[in-house]
Amino acid sequence: MSEEIDVVVIGAGQAGLATSHELDQRGVEHVVLEASVPGSSWLGRWDSFTLVGPNHTVRLPGAAYAGDDPGGFMTRTEVAGHLQAYAGRLGRVREGVPVHGLWRRDGAFELRTDDDTIRSRIVVVATGAYQQPLRPAAVAGLSPDVPCIDVLGYRNPGALPDGAVLVVGSGQSACQIAEELALSGRDVVMACGRAPWFLRRVGGRDLFEWLMDSSFYEQTPDQLPSPAARHGANVQASGAGGGHDLHYRTLAALAVRLVGHLVDIDGHTARFAPDLPEVIAAGDAGFGFVRDTIVAGCRERGMPAPEIPEPGPLDTSAPTELDLRGFGAVVVATGFRSRYTEWVDVPGLVDEQGFPVHVDGESVVAPDLHFVGVHFLRRRRSSLLFGVGDDATATATRIATRPGLPT
Repeated sequence: MSEEIDVVVIGAGQAGLATSHELDQRGVEHVVLEASVPGSSWLGRWDSFTLVGPNHTVRLPGAAYAGDDPGGFMTRTEVAGHLQAYAGRLGRVREGVPVHGLWRRDGAFELRTDDDTIRSRIVVVATGAYQQPLRPAAVAGLSPDVPCIDVLGYRNPGALPDGAVLVVGSGQSACQIAEELALSGRDVVMACGRAPWFLRRVGGRDLFEWLMDSSFYEQTPDQLPSPAARHGANVQASGAGGGHDLHYRTLAALAVRLVGHLVDIDGHTARFAPDLPEVIAAGDAGFGFVRDTIVAGCRERGMPAPEIPEPGPLDTSAPTELDLRGFGAVVVATGFRSRYTEWVDVPGLVDEQGFPVHVDGESVVAPDLHFVGVHFLRRRRSSLLFGVGDDATATATRIATRPGLPT
């Protein structure tokens, strides 16, 4: 069977729902196909997960946060509930309709679902910024008697086998998991990457508020040092417990053992580069970049900058080898990569980093195929709850002005 639909949005997370809202505002008929339920990707996070940005930064078009705790941090279930209520108001979502394949044929797109094939003139792919966890080759040699779990497989400390835990990675997720494990009494070793960090609050304001008043989230891909920098870690921070500082120094104070980046694992022997001093220095350089961005933003607005203390000393001595016998698990939290090429059959769709090749969100190689919610699609904020709405507006406007599209 085949169904004809002029405009299809794939995915009912924040990007797909924001796009649906903006298409509605422009009178464009469309449907949203969702593999599970709206906001389901948030439910796949670990049990104690919370937003890192304060609630008031949830600024989706037609669904801005309006609760009584703007400075708090919603849990994963609260975020999913917010999106499900949003979807209910829009009334455009078909739940339980996964799209397994997408290709172009005879001037239109064909989408293969469980039940049939849908033909559409225009498709918006809004399947999330973080599609599949990256598992580095360095863990491939791990002995099978030590469980290796990625960030989507982690739930809570009690769900892991007894024993110490090696956390590979040091972005937001890795730090939050390492902290939770340490507070539960686990011995934790963290194989560090080059993640920036900053203080949760300075001058009586949250970090996000300072950065949103600066140029930080306006940074475009061509302003980055390299295309690969789009995969760079976000600033280390946590929204747990009302929001607090979380970085290498706070983890070290919890007795988390910091080591250099993971080189490889051979059975029960994990080897690390002797680069912890350079890793810490890179994180501190990130601190300096954030500090300078905040100060510059204050200068542009003609207001005094807050007092920002300099980082304190940190012991950077670390072993380069570790015996994993007796460890309960290895938790890998080294970021995510796209999986577009697994189901979208369009040659040349993505670049060498896995990002769509596009102009203003529309595919260069497949006109009328759009992307929303991609990290650094247009700016640093493109995939975020306070930034995706702008990209959704731009895409909906582009679609609505397409000649011959019925409304």
